Amino acid sequence: MTAIKHALQRDIFTPNDERLLSIVNVCKAGKKKKNCFLCATVTTERPVQVRVVKVKKSDKGDFYKRQMAWELRDLAEVDAKDASKENPEFDLHFEKVYRWVASSTAEKNSFISCIWKLNQRYLRKKVEFVNVSSQLLEESVPSGESQSVAGGDEDALDDYQELNAREEQDIEGMMEVCEYAISNAEAFAEKLSKELQVLDGNYMDLSKGHIRALQEGDLSSSKGIEACINASEALLQCMNVALRPGHEKLMSVKQQQHLFTELRDTFSRRLTNHLNNVFVHQGHDQSSVLSQHMAELTLPKHSPLHRDLLHYAKLMEWLKNTQREKYEGLSRTYVDYMTRLYEREIKDFFEVAKIKMAGTAKEGKGNKFGLHGSSGKLTGSTSSLNKLAVQSSSSRRSQSSSLLDMGNMSASDLDVADRTKFDKIFEQVLSELEPLCLAEQDFISKFFKLQQHPTLGEVEESDEVVPSRQPPPGEKDMVRLMMNKVFQSIETELNSLITLGDKIDTFHSLYMLVKMSHHVWTAENVDPASYLSTTLGNVLVTVKRNFDKCISGQIRQMEEVKISKKSKVGILPFVAGFEEFAELAETIFRNAERRGDLDKAYVKLIRAVFMNVEKVANESQKTPRDVVMMENFHHIFSTLSHLKISCLETERREAKHKYTDHLQSYVINSLGQPLEKLNHFFEGVEARVAQGVREDEVSYQLAFNKQELRKVIKEYPGKEVKKGLDNLYKKVDKHLCEEESLLQVVWHSMQDEFIRQYKHFEGLIGRCYPGSGITMEFTIGDMLEYFSSIAQSH
Repeated sequence: MTAIKHALQRDIFTPNDERLLSIVNVCKAGKKKKNCFLCATVTTERPVQVRVVKVKKSDKGDFYKRQMAWELRDLAEVDAKDASKENPEFDLHFEKVYRWVASSTAEKNSFISCIWKLNQRYLRKKVEFVNVSSQLLEESVPSGESQSVAGGDEDALDDYQELNAREEQDIEGMMEVCEYAISNAEAFAEKLSKELQVLDGNYMDLSKGHIRALQEGDLSSSKGIEACINASEALLQCMNVALRPGHEKLMSVKQQQHLFTELRDTFSRRLTNHLNNVFVHQGHDQSSVLSQHMAELTLPKHSPLHRDLLHYAKLMEWLKNTQREKYEGLSRTYVDYMTRLYEREIKDFFEVAKIKMAGTAKEGKGNKFGLHGSSGKLTGSTSSLNKLAVQSSSSRRSQSSSLLDMGNMSASDLDVADRTKFDKIFEQVLSELEPLCLAEQDFISKFFKLQQHPTLGEVEESDEVVPSRQPPPGEKDMVRLMMNKVFQSIETELNSLITLGDKIDTFHSLYMLVKMSHHVWTAENVDPASYLSTTLGNVLVTVKRNFDKCISGQIRQMEEVKISKKSKVGILPFVAGFEEFAELAETIFRNAERRGDLDKAYVKLIRAVFMNVEKVANESQKTPRDVVMMENFHHIFSTLSHLKISCLETERREAKHKYTDHLQSYVINSLGQPLEKLNHFFEGVEARVAQGVREDEVSYQLAFNKQELRKVIKEYPGKEVKKGLDNLYKKVDKHLCEEESLLQVVWHSMQDEFIRQYKHFEGLIGRCYPGSGITMEFTIGDMLEYFSSIAQSH
């Protein structure tokens, strides 16, 4: 609004020799979106003309234009609608009634107060003020208050004016009476100054009502505070009157200045003492409600305290401008009392949070662990907190979750409910702290009149940069330092809570990373330089470090895994664990700001899973290497295909490749056993051909003649082949694990491979033993029947 007022004065009223005294943003009652400004103005030329001017933006919205003006003498009535309640509506009765709705009640009241003062000062005909609070209307306007109408803007009205005929006659008469008027000009000038001080005394005259308010006004009631505000502003205006040359030497002026100094000192002492007592009383009074918040995870709201203290904001500004030392002393006192109050509240709040977190742990899982908060143990400040501690002391869960643990658990054992409870508790903590810090920072800046930086709305009000919008050096730092002191325990308590959550379950770091990141992002959007944004940003570093430790810990446990030599391997626990981890992480990180952190963790984990599957497969004694590789990489491929994690698409394809390669290898190696001699014979035939022997001359080799071929074939009648395949099925069944269900897949692959080998053997017989009439003892049809019946029988 300051920027708009500046622009209107510059562009509209200065060219018309008018001064803008008050402004209110309004729209017509019943019509929204069509805002304009009502302006109270006075002319800079005498006789003074007082007007109400309506100003609105041009249709293009690039400049303001004067739309309508009314003379104040034509105003018959001001109707504020309601004197007891806040109401932005008001009516102005000129030749017709104009009904308005102000953008705020405060703007309306300020505008009406200005109209009333202008009416009292300039018009003989008094306007009727209806439904207006008595606090806005005083019975009379003491002469010393005249400048408060424009806040000092009317000083220019009293600049030099040429003498009129009457004034010239008066001065000539005085010179005739004073014999030395010409011979002793200095003496005449002194006498003239003493005479003129009667005229100028109005600017240094403080009303008795204002003096009484400064000396003994009630600082504990709204009406008394308002009277003190008016009196202190009038006093400041009197003290800041620009005296004309020589006036400062006048005895009456010196006496007035001495009176003003005494009044300033007296009132500043009274104000300081009163506010000191308010700080002490409010601090103790606020602490009395703490017990109401113990059983719930909530922080006491300080809005009543802020609301009460903000009544004194204008007086704090006055103190800042007149008695800087007392202002700074009050600032320190406020910080000291509020630091102690917030420290008690925050400590108790975090103790309740820790107990609720500990209560999510389940009894009898893994090793016990100790709970250590900021004070080394969980103890509350009241008996109710101690009862909570006793109730939860028997509920504990394993200190460290891991991919290995998760792989050995059933879905019901994953403590999803516990983790969801933890997530809600952690979110509740952050959600309670966020408005608390923002409200306190906003209060400090308003109450102590400390600018921080221009808001977006202020910047958009005018195209030009107004230097006064920038915070004075040190004021921004003062807000930060006050907030750091008042909330000095928050960062420590948050880090302690995070440590506890990590001890209960290392996977809590996933929840904390997402929640903390979101709150940091939100805080930075509101104000990147705020205490909340800075503190949460610092804590986020700790959470991210714990998340990285969690991932490193999972990798380390993979590397340390030991597999029993007496039982088959099956799906490795960290392979199943990765699936559970990924499903959990995808749920937690859905639409999260820190998705990139999870993607980096995924790549580290999956590479470790790949490497350690190979390691276990190479060390396995009970289960063939190909089976370990085949089953585990099939599980990994299925997991990645199901979850569709885009950053692991390369690893998904690699897992599929490894699975199919080792499936084929296992099938080929396994099929060599039931037809061992036949396989051996034809391998020899192929070796001779590879050495250069013509295929139709292989039968002349002693070891591979027709007689030897018949002998080998005779050893594998259909009955023996089926028996061998049956034994092979049983062996494969022992190698494979039930949970991956690959037995039928492997068996079907063996059937296809067996048919391929059969056809290959038939081809070699046809080429190397042409016309011999030698054939296998069983057909492809026989083989299909063998594979089918064996699978069904088991």
